Amino acid sequence: MILAIDTTREFGSLALLDGDRLLEEVLLHEPGGFAQVLFPRIAQLLERHGLPVQAIECFAGAAGPGSFTGVRVGLACVKGLASALGKPAYAVSSLEAVARHGSAPLRAPFFDARRGEVYAGLYWADGSPAGDEVVAPLPAWLASLPDGAEAVTPDTEPFASALDGRAWSGAPRAIAGTVARIAAERLAAGRPGDPAAIDANYVRRADAELMWRDR
Repeated sequence: MILAIDTTREFGSLALLDGDRLLEEVLLHEPGGFAQVLFPRIAQLLERHGLPVQAIECFAGAAGPGSFTGVRVGLACVKGLASALGKPAYAVSSLEAVARHGSAPLRAPFFDARRGEVYAGLYWADGSPAGDEVVAPLPAWLASLPDGAEAVTPDTEPFASALDGRAWSGAPRAIAGTVARIAAERLAAGRPGDPAAIDANYVRRADAELMWRDR
């Protein structure tokens, strides 16, 4: 039984995975942040399935890129629960999770990073990285992609015109279920799941740090 959490963007999600079966995936929309609502929503999800938190055998969190505060809130929750219960935990790149929703051998996941930029990466169909994760203006990043790369994004509406004439697939807003499946793969492969070792994947520095630098 795996509990997965994504709070990296305005639309987050929770998921419960039992073996190969996704018991439930819940879309969360919290423009004001997830800190005050995350634990109550987790409690509600577990209660709906009659599960105590002790029944969770593994925890997983989307590690970013995304909102600096959102990433920290989600990973702190995963670390805290896993450490308290003595269970494994995994941090999964948000871009890797988005890439899983493509269909081509080479996939280029991206989503809005604001300031006229996107968070973006390049992955093979098996989940292995084919390049670095970056933050960049969308037109320049699309122009840099190798032939055959399929763009994959949950933000299809705002970027539809930029994707015109290019191979692309849409991804769901809720990616916690995918994060859970990636964690299940890592657990089955015997990869270490030390909660203390999981870390954030910011790609871009926080707004506060950028503002301090520019002063």
